[in-house]
Amino acid sequence: MPLLNWQALMEEQVAGTVFTELDDESVLGELNMDVFEELFKTKAQSAPVDVGTLKVKVAHKASSKIALLEPNRAKNLAITLRKGGMSTAQICTAIQSYNLDLLNSDFLELLERFIPSDYELRLIEKYEREGRPLLELSEEDRFMVAFSKIPRLAQRISTLTFMGNFSESILLLKPQLNAIIAASMRINFHLGKRGPAYGFRLQSLDLLLDMKSTDRKLTLLHFIVSIIQEKYPQLHTLHMNIFTSTHHYNSKCVLFFNYF
Repeated sequence: MPLLNWQALMEEQVAGTVFTELDDESVLGELNMDVFEELFKTKAQSAPVDVGTLKVKVAHKASSKIALLEPNRAKNLAITLRKGGMSTAQICTAIQSYNLDLLNSDFLELLERFIPSDYELRLIEKYEREGRPLLELSEEDRFMVAFSKIPRLAQRISTLTFMGNFSESILLLKPQLNAIIAASMRINFHLGKRGPAYGFRLQSLDLLLDMKSTDRKLTLLHFIVSIIQEKYPQLHTLHMNIFTSTHHYNSKCVLFFNYF
């Protein structure tokens, strides 16, 4: 018989439609399938199909396997499971025990794509709530049921993937860490913790008043001014030069030079 490329509906999609009211076996009994097959058979077709056999297939339609996954997703999952080469129980146990000897990074990344969606979780919950046997499900659907029972599944897969890629990540980070260490050693050539200072912002002048001598009578600003007066007397008039050279001088400078 030639193929009819219709868009078939899944069992859960026909609920509440006219298809649930049809009796396929009764319809087949009323139709002359011999005439139908003779009219529509292909040239290479062999002996006609026995109508009785067809009726038996229709009778068993209700007991056929139920699908929880979309066909393409189920197909991709089947390919992934074949690559893993383990049973459902072995995979789930390895995930729960964080067994990286059985779960390589590539396989984990494939499994991560099949973490059940909210919609799939609802389908699984509905199926179990109805008390239907798991044997009616396909192998891929049975895997998803067991897969969904693993506590904190997404977090476990993420952790396992990180653990599996850790050595490779370290190799990538090592050159960068070495560069940082080398730079740190270069700037920490002195005893101070902050590294050498090549300048400072004027706001830092405020801090000169905060640091006081042991007897709390002098500030660091007093000490600096005394050093300038003693060692650099030519700077005594520096503040006057600054004031006369610009109309926009910083208030921090005023604070500093008021101590002269």
